[in-house]
Amino acid sequence: MNIRCGWVNEDPLYIAYHDKEWGVPVHDDQKLFEMITLEGAQAGLSWYTVLKKRETYRQAFDDFDFEKVAAYDDAKADELLLNEGIIRNRLKIASTIGNARAFIRVREEFGTFDRYIWSFVEGKPIRNRWQELKDVPAQTSISDAMSKDLKKRGFKFVGSTICYAFMQAIGMVNDHVESCFCYEKEQ
Repeated sequence: MNIRCGWVNEDPLYIAYHDKEWGVPVHDDQKLFEMITLEGAQAGLSWYTVLKKRETYRQAFDDFDFEKVAAYDDAKADELLLNEGIIRNRLKIASTIGNARAFIRVREEFGTFDRYIWSFVEGKPIRNRWQELKDVPAQTSISDAMSKDLKKRGFKFVGSTICYAFMQAIGMVNDHVESCFCYEKEQ
């Protein structure tokens, strides 16, 4: 039996996310846009809630094609508010559209969002050594800096705690506890 991080419940969806995605470095811009969107959608909710809605999010937001999302107008935002399969929060929907536009500006400046976002950790994952779940921080000085810079660039729903969760999700940090079987996986 594999020992996992304490935040994982018994749902196969959650187990698969933990075992195959969480903490694995992501460098694809479309996937990065998906994860920053979903982490923002999580604000005030559990990740499990968002994860269960992920497939509907992919359908609703054109598979997280940031070019298409950036072109959404008020009518499309109103349509999304009626979609019961996503979190129907006007500010979160508006932030996804605005963030797609900011995402494109970052790509224009840096070539890729990947190059920009990974610069906060000098291009390689931070490997932490946590014994217990309670040891894992909710934010760090790096997530503070990332949050500040993203906000300066026009992003919304990117507070430091959201940024740290994003860093964990995309493998910028390995926050699997040492007893978790995923801790030693080649990242």
